[in-house]
Amino acid sequence: MMDVLAETLHTLILLLSTPVNNGMMQFAWKFIPFVLLFELPVYLFIMMGILRYYLRNSFEIPAKEMYYPRVSCLITCYSEGEDVAKTIRSLAEQIYPGVIEIIPIIDGAIQNNHTYQAALRQQSYARNRPNRRLYVIPKWTRGGRVSSLNTGLSMASGEIVMALDGDTSFDNNMVASACRHFADPDVVGVAGSLRVRNAMTNMVTRFQALEYMLSIHASKTGLSEFNVVNNISGAFGIFRKSFIKTIGGWDAGTAEDLDITMRMKNYFGRHKGTKIKFEPNAMGHTDAPTNWRGLFNQRLRWDGDLYYLYIRKHPLSFSPRLFGWKNLIMQLWTGIFFQLVMPFIIIIYSMYVFTIYSPGFVLGVWILVYLFYMVITSVFYIMYITMLSERPKEDLRLAWLIPLVPFYTFLLRIWNGLATLKEMLLKSHLDSSMAPWWVLKKTKY
Repeated sequence: MMDVLAETLHTLILLLSTPVNNGMMQFAWKFIPFVLLFELPVYLFIMMGILRYYLRNSFEIPAKEMYYPRVSCLITCYSEGEDVAKTIRSLAEQIYPGVIEIIPIIDGAIQNNHTYQAALRQQSYARNRPNRRLYVIPKWTRGGRVSSLNTGLSMASGEIVMALDGDTSFDNNMVASACRHFADPDVVGVAGSLRVRNAMTNMVTRFQALEYMLSIHASKTGLSEFNVVNNISGAFGIFRKSFIKTIGGWDAGTAEDLDITMRMKNYFGRHKGTKIKFEPNAMGHTDAPTNWRGLFNQRLRWDGDLYYLYIRKHPLSFSPRLFGWKNLIMQLWTGIFFQLVMPFIIIIYSMYVFTIYSPGFVLGVWILVYLFYMVITSVFYIMYITMLSERPKEDLRLAWLIPLVPFYTFLLRIWNGLATLKEMLLKSHLDSSMAPWWVLKKTKY
């Protein structure tokens, strides 16, 4: 054991102090280049966007809001029970002078009568608030999330439609913060931010809360500054209704959020100036899985769906004529490479080095890689706390977890690779909780 620790320390010292040492660096660069050369530029790009957002908002004089379009909130409900009341009430309580239609669509209302009745009980609550309309729509036969969204879209009268989860609640300035972007006619969609409502339950939820802060709130803020938002969350997306109808509404299958984002971006190359924005102040709150099994099951579906969409369904979308060069490069880089290719590189490399090199030697290199991710995570977190967070005191309670985030990220990347492999071999997207099997089997992918 002492020999391993001594070799680890020796390796680390050589890597940090002797970058021209041929023997050590020749091995180290087998691993480090795809970390530095592929990941570091993206991190720096996002950080530049965060800084740009912060400076712009610090010195801009806020314009007086005069744009209050009619908003239709499509709430997809399946088995939320009483939790749907939180969602409806948080929308009814919005500080927004315009009309808000609240439309919960109860999928499979016969077997989900509890959710249906809970939504109906909120009618008087909504009626007592000015410019609020509540229309509870029962779908007696279950058709899945996409079916619910398209049903709501056909009934919505608002200029702006919001696709929301039935167990997500919202800050009372959400609608006003999101809708102001649509005063620009080139904006076709806005991604809202999400917080983990049950963050302090245990370690699993704390890690997810940090992940949401950095990968959603901070990262999408940076990407939005350059109009390369990678995804509009399914739990919280805001759209210009006329544009969604132009592209035919939501499409059948799973991962409808990334699917509709990709289809929207197909117009970017042909219609210059089209924008998808991210609004950090449009905040939703959702419950995250409370144990590792629940988290891994969730990510098995999420990560497998990435392969389904990128490779099976949308391979022809990766064209500068459709996406435009800027979004094409970012989607290839952060989507195809980071999310589909990188996990396999990590898995194969990890297996390779442990069979070829001594444990102390490998551990020394991995400590260096850990320090790289630790520094990046710390910088991201500091920028988030000082420039973006609307609840800094609350978010600082998670600071002690920052040194553990690289291990959490590494674990999820390994699982990402396994989820991708499962989709490649078994078409696991056909076994999704987002829709019943008789709907999913009709998809041609």
